[in-house]
Amino acid sequence: MTWTVRVDPRLCLASGMCAGAAPDVFALDAEHARVVADPLEPDERILDIADSCPAQAITVQDGSGVIGPRRD
Repeated sequence: MTWTVRVDPRLCLASGMCAGAAPDVFALDAEHARVVADPLEPDERILDIADSCPAQAITVQDGSGVIGPRRD
């Protein structure tokens, strides 16, 4: 199973946190971040990045639905 990762450009603040933490997955453009590798193999660091996004702009989905950010 693979994961699908999305960045909502309406929410993204372009902090660069995601691109700094996982440059193989995210890139920072002038106005917002974007996903450069999709779909992805499951990777716990992507869930951690989605949890840490200051704007909660990153969504991670597997085949059954949204798995990140985690709502603990």
